[in-house]
Amino acid sequence: METLDKFDLAILQHLQADGRLTNAELAQRVGLSPAPCWRRVRALEQAGYITGYRAVLDRRKVGLGVLAFVRLDAERNTGDATRALEEAIRQLPEVISCHYISGAGTFELEVVAPDLDSFSRLALQRLINLPNVKDLHTSFSLGEVKTAGALPLGHLSG
Repeated sequence: METLDKFDLAILQHLQADGRLTNAELAQRVGLSPAPCWRRVRALEQAGYITGYRAVLDRRKVGLGVLAFVRLDAERNTGDATRALEEAIRQLPEVISCHYISGAGTFELEVVAPDLDSFSRLALQRLINLPNVKDLHTSFSLGEVKTAGALPLGHLSG
Protein backbone atom coordinates (compact mmCIF):
# COMPACT_ATOMS: atom_id res chain seq x y z
CA MET A 1 0.00 0.00 0.00
CA GLU A 2 2.02 2.94 -1.30
CA THR A 3 -0.58 5.68 -1.62
CA LEU A 4 -3.80 6.47 0.14
CA ASP A 5 -6.89 7.34 -1.86
CA LYS A 6 -9.96 9.28 -0.75
CA PHE A 7 -11.59 6.16 0.70
CA ASP A 8 -8.51 5.25 2.75
CA LEU A 9 -8.28 8.82 4.08
CA ALA A 10 -11.97 8.83 4.96
CA ILE A 11 -11.60 5.50 6.76
CA LEU A 12 -8.66 6.84 8.78
CA GLN A 13 -10.50 10.05 9.66
CA HIS A 14 -13.65 8.24 10.78
CA LEU A 15 -11.78 5.62 12.80
CA GLN A 16 -9.74 8.33 14.56
CA ALA A 17 -12.99 10.03 15.54
CA ASP A 18 -14.68 6.79 16.64
CA GLY A 19 -12.71 3.54 16.72
CA ARG A 20 -15.84 1.67 17.79
CA LEU A 21 -17.68 2.08 14.49
CA THR A 22 -18.94 -1.18 13.10
CA ASN A 23 -17.73 -2.08 9.64
CA ALA A 24 -21.25 -1.48 8.30
CA GLU A 25 -21.39 2.02 9.85
CA LEU A 26 -17.91 2.84 8.59
CA ALA A 27 -18.70 1.58 5.09
CA GLN A 28 -21.84 3.73 4.94
CA ARG A 29 -19.96 6.84 6.11
CA VAL A 30 -17.15 6.47 3.56
CA GLY A 31 -19.36 5.41 0.63
CA LEU A 32 -18.28 1.80 0.21
CA SER A 33 -20.01 -1.52 0.61
CA PRO A 34 -19.02 -3.48 3.73
CA ALA A 35 -16.71 -6.08 2.11
CA PRO A 36 -14.39 -3.60 0.32
CA CYS A 37 -14.41 -1.37 3.42
CA TRP A 38 -13.36 -4.30 5.62
CA ARG A 39 -10.55 -5.21 3.15
CA ARG A 40 -9.30 -1.62 3.16
CA VAL A 41 -9.28 -1.44 6.97
CA ARG A 42 -7.31 -4.71 7.13
CA ALA A 43 -4.87 -3.40 4.48
CA LEU A 44 -4.40 -0.15 6.46
CA GLU A 45 -3.70 -2.20 9.60
CA GLN A 46 -1.24 -4.51 7.82
CA ALA A 47 0.57 -1.55 6.22
CA GLY A 48 0.99 0.04 9.66
CA TYR A 49 -1.23 3.09 9.15
CA ILE A 50 -3.51 1.83 11.92
CA THR A 51 -1.40 0.66 14.84
CA GLY A 52 -4.13 -0.24 17.30
CA TYR A 53 -7.43 0.55 18.96
CA ARG A 54 -7.95 1.62 22.56
CA ALA A 55 -10.29 3.36 24.93
CA VAL A 56 -9.29 6.90 25.93
CA LEU A 57 -9.81 7.32 29.67
CA ASP A 58 -10.38 10.49 31.67
CA ARG A 59 -7.30 10.53 33.91
CA ARG A 60 -9.09 12.46 36.66
CA LYS A 61 -11.95 9.94 36.82
CA VAL A 62 -9.40 7.16 37.41
CA GLY A 63 -7.69 9.13 40.18
CA LEU A 64 -4.72 10.61 38.31
CA GLY A 65 -5.10 14.29 39.17
CA VAL A 66 -1.52 15.38 38.41
CA LEU A 67 -0.12 15.72 34.91
CA ALA A 68 3.52 16.75 34.70
CA PHE A 69 6.03 17.26 31.92
CA VAL A 70 9.51 16.22 32.98
CA ARG A 71 12.56 17.15 30.96
CA LEU A 72 15.21 14.60 31.72
CA ASP A 73 18.88 15.41 31.19
CA ALA A 74 21.13 12.42 30.56
CA GLU A 75 24.69 12.20 31.87
CA ARG A 76 25.96 10.77 28.56
CA ASN A 77 24.26 10.23 25.24
CA THR A 78 26.09 7.09 24.17
CA GLY A 79 24.25 4.21 22.54
CA ASP A 80 24.34 1.74 25.43
CA ALA A 81 23.58 4.34 28.10
CA THR A 82 20.68 5.75 26.09
CA ARG A 83 19.22 2.30 25.40
CA ALA A 84 19.38 1.43 29.12
CA LEU A 85 17.58 4.66 29.98
CA GLU A 86 14.96 4.12 27.28
CA GLU A 87 14.21 0.64 28.60
CA ALA A 88 13.95 1.90 32.19
CA ILE A 89 11.51 4.63 31.08
CA ARG A 90 9.37 2.07 29.22
CA GLN A 91 8.99 0.13 32.49
CA LEU A 92 7.35 3.06 34.34
CA PRO A 93 3.56 2.97 33.92
CA GLU A 94 3.29 6.55 35.21
CA VAL A 95 5.18 7.75 32.12
CA ILE A 96 2.46 7.87 29.47
CA SER A 97 4.64 9.32 26.72
CA CYS A 98 8.31 9.95 26.14
CA HIS A 99 10.01 11.87 23.36
CA TYR A 100 13.57 12.63 22.37
CA ILE A 101 13.84 16.40 22.27
CA SER A 102 16.11 18.97 20.72
CA GLY A 103 17.70 21.76 22.72
CA ALA A 104 18.34 21.38 26.44
CA GLY A 105 17.67 17.93 27.78
CA THR A 106 17.46 14.51 26.23
CA PHE A 107 13.90 13.32 26.86
CA GLU A 108 10.54 14.95 27.58
CA LEU A 109 8.29 12.72 29.66
CA GLU A 110 4.56 13.08 30.19
CA VAL A 111 3.87 11.71 33.65
CA VAL A 112 0.65 11.14 35.60
CA ALA A 113 0.20 10.65 39.34
CA PRO A 114 -2.68 10.64 41.81
CA ASP A 115 -1.45 13.75 43.66
CA LEU A 116 1.61 15.93 44.27
CA ASP A 117 2.94 13.71 47.07
CA SER A 118 2.81 10.67 44.77
CA PHE A 119 4.51 12.59 41.98
CA SER A 120 7.20 13.80 44.39
CA ARG A 121 7.94 10.22 45.51
CA LEU A 122 8.10 9.09 41.88
CA ALA A 123 10.47 11.91 40.92
CA LEU A 124 12.76 11.64 43.95
CA GLN A 125 12.85 7.87 44.29
CA ARG A 126 12.52 6.58 40.75
CA LEU A 127 12.98 9.16 38.00
CA ILE A 128 16.16 10.76 39.35
CA ASN A 129 17.59 7.26 39.93
CA LEU A 130 17.03 5.99 36.40
CA PRO A 131 20.27 4.90 34.72
CA ASN A 132 22.34 7.76 33.31
CA VAL A 133 20.07 10.57 34.61
CA LYS A 134 21.83 13.81 35.48
CA ASP A 135 18.89 16.13 36.23
CA LEU A 136 15.12 16.60 36.06
CA HIS A 137 13.11 19.73 35.24
CA THR A 138 9.38 19.55 35.87
CA SER A 139 6.43 21.63 34.69
CA PHE A 140 2.91 20.89 35.88
CA SER A 141 -0.16 21.11 33.70
CA LEU A 142 -2.58 23.72 35.00
CA GLY A 143 -5.30 22.64 32.60
CA GLU A 144 -5.74 20.74 29.38
CA VAL A 145 -6.82 22.60 26.27
CA LYS A 146 -6.55 19.72 23.81
CA THR A 147 -5.49 16.12 24.36
CA ALA A 148 -5.33 12.95 22.29
CA GLY A 149 -6.24 14.83 19.14
CA ALA A 150 -6.74 13.09 15.84
CA LEU A 151 -3.85 13.40 13.41
CA PRO A 152 -4.48 15.93 10.63
CA LEU A 153 -4.66 14.21 7.24
CA GLY A 154 -5.43 17.13 4.92
CA HIS A 155 -1.87 17.20 3.54
CA LEU A 156 -2.38 13.69 2.13
CA SER A 157 -5.37 14.55 -0.06
CA GLY A 158 -3.17 16.80 -2.22
